[in-house]
Amino acid sequence: MTGTSTSARLLSLLSLLQTPREWSGSELAERLRVSPRTVRRDVERLRDLGYPVQAAKGPDGGYRLVAGTAMPPLLLDDEEAVAIAVGLRTAAGNAVEGIGEASVRAMAKLEQVLPSRLRHRVGALNSATVPLPVPGGPGVDPDVLTTVASASAGGQRLRFAYRAADGTAGRRLVEPYRMVAAGRRWYLVAYDTGRGDWRIFRVDRITEPFATGERFPPRVPPEQDAAAFVTARLRSLAQVYRAVVTLHLPVEQARGRLGPDPGDLEAVDERTCRLTGHADTLEWLAARLVMLGCEFEVHEPPELAEHLRELAGRAARAAGGPR
Repeated sequence: MTGTSTSARLLSLLSLLQTPREWSGSELAERLRVSPRTVRRDVERLRDLGYPVQAAKGPDGGYRLVAGTAMPPLLLDDEEAVAIAVGLRTAAGNAVEGIGEASVRAMAKLEQVLPSRLRHRVGALNSATVPLPVPGGPGVDPDVLTTVASASAGGQRLRFAYRAADGTAGRRLVEPYRMVAAGRRWYLVAYDTGRGDWRIFRVDRITEPFATGERFPPRVPPEQDAAAFVTARLRSLAQVYRAVVTLHLPVEQARGRLGPDPGDLEAVDERTCRLTGHADTLEWLAARLVMLGCEFEVHEPPELAEHLRELAGRAARAAGGPR
């Protein structure tokens, strides 16, 4: 084993140990694809570097990183640690594309090892700061995100107050599986013990989350891909329109103008392409097509064609055209 691969393995081991749970030696060996003996040797190396890895007695052993300790190899002083924690909270709260979910995971790990005095400083900074709202969805409390992420990573049952879409409020006890970030909106995929079924919860509607400390045997949802599960549930709860449109635009230009979620695009010829997509509102579909800045024909649904005719009439009247 080379020094480089050993260092990479130690970083992977440290990343696992920083999640708020206890790992058995066999679990770590399986994750790292090494022998249990190598795991024990690597744990000793981490201890030599200053990481207080606690081991439980037993035939298989159990390892976890003691909370509230510094991280010597990172050489972070107090100001740097606070700056990183605040930055991660900001990124998670704004759901920056591509790093929002990673920010939550990193934030949950960092807060496990921050000394109490620094956790207090981070909390004070966040309570004294009012972020400028970003359009596009409701804000999510970073403290809620951290608690939910920690319970999910640690395999602990989670209690929280929840306000449903119709405004009714209640309390839930769930077994959290994964969180899914969609723009500024976050969803928790969890098994609802009170209803005996899998549910998705909007995290911005969760308050007073509390990790009970109770462990639960892992469950697998009907759709193991959490993002696919959330998408399927949302489509089942709302009317979804399937649009088929011919765009008078080369397929590569259409892909560039439609952005990161263009739908299914297929070239018809060098100058036109066929777009197939889904949306839960006609207004969003119509706005997206009009803003492409090209000619297009709607093949389905008929409701979209009718909505575009109404928009055209309103636009003509607003511009002083014939009544």
